[in-house]
Amino acid sequence: MSLSKGIFFNKKILIYGMGKTGFSSYKYLRQENKINLFDDSKNFKKKNLKKLFLNLKQIKKINFDYILISPGINVNKCKLKNYLKKNFKKIITDLDIFYVNNLKNKIITVTGTNGKSTTAKLIYLILKNHKKDARLCGNIGNPILLEKKISKKTVFVVEASSYQIDYSKLFKSNYAIILNISPDHLERHNSMKNYIDAKFKLLKKQSNKDFAFINEKDKYLKKRIKKNKILSKITKVSLEINKKFKKNIKNPYFLTKGNQENLSFVFHISKKLKLKNYKIIKIINKFKGLKFRQQIIFKNNKISCINDSKSTSFSSSIDVIRSMQQVFWIVGGVPKLGDKFYLKKKDCMNIKAYIFGENKNFFIKQFKNKLTFYHSQSLKKTIQKVLFDIKIDNNNLYKTILFSPSAASFDSFSNFEERGDYFNFLLKKYKVKKTLDAIK
Repeated sequence: MSLSKGIFFNKKILIYGMGKTGFSSYKYLRQENKINLFDDSKNFKKKNLKKLFLNLKQIKKINFDYILISPGINVNKCKLKNYLKKNFKKIITDLDIFYVNNLKNKIITVTGTNGKSTTAKLIYLILKNHKKDARLCGNIGNPILLEKKISKKTVFVVEASSYQIDYSKLFKSNYAIILNISPDHLERHNSMKNYIDAKFKLLKKQSNKDFAFINEKDKYLKKRIKKNKILSKITKVSLEINKKFKKNIKNPYFLTKGNQENLSFVFHISKKLKLKNYKIIKIINKFKGLKFRQQIIFKNNKISCINDSKSTSFSSSIDVIRSMQQVFWIVGGVPKLGDKFYLKKKDCMNIKAYIFGENKNFFIKQFKNKLTFYHSQSLKKTIQKVLFDIKIDNNNLYKTILFSPSAASFDSFSNFEERGDYFNFLLKKYKVKKTLDAIK
């Protein structure tokens, strides 16, 4: 990806946050700009970059043209919060730099509370199956500024979080997909309004030559569209898959309501891009799913075990549960501000919840008078309890052990991947597969 001699050329730029986004931005910008670095962690300094790191006093002495911040930085709670508030107009993201230097490329952006990664990956694979030069970037795949050998025909599929969109000043997308909106990241955005504003910004930036795809039943988006003049051509996506497509889908991964909704968006944008139906169906049936996102770990004719560690809110877990006969649901972690378990008692007859960790009171309050629940401090003991209950359960319903925590992982794990790996480790350690195979 080449740097054009324009808005981000020969500038003074402070890069704040030296994770994947920060390092990829530094590598991209360093040759044609004066770059300095900052990170909240004092120990986060590579020897070869040490001279580029500044402290707050040094930062204040430099009149930076731009401040590029990583999505993980909360401007209201970070070490540079006061400085950032005074210089908020200078804040940019790697998406802004990418967009300005690739104006002629087609960009498809996927956002939403749930299903972003699965939908983005499917669109990418379908494009590849049509021999397109597709790239999967953003929250999934490579950091966007690390992409190489880009031509005018390169198509970017970008998974974008509310944080990235919120901080971006220039980024826009030819095709914008908002899958759904439910309460999430409110501890960061401070209100549901701010969270919706961040997502909706993707549509507001579009021109009359662009296209937007939204969930036809999403009440939040409906209200915003009525209040705002949107220039792009909006497709309101029905969440029911066309029958002629549905009969050809054999992949059990797409039996859940949430994944069928993801497919609805995939079919709609594929139609707009004039992609071939038989090639779309082929990819869907071959799709194995993403790790820790409704990942089937074990399955026989009586029981299945699913690792959905990516689930950090009730809405994502409920989408999975609705397609199941009898669920042994393992939940726990740091609850999201404003999150609510909205199923009624009559909808919970097939659910037993197993709460692990210290935040039991939150989950007990949500589940009380709705479903049966059990609590244990450790995930290890929780799994042992689930196995015991399955053994003594005599009904003939198909059973599912669902590890879908409905909460953030930061109480015990660094991220959902580490949490998912630990769950799989426990399954192996306690020979869960052998135990489940033996159940008649």
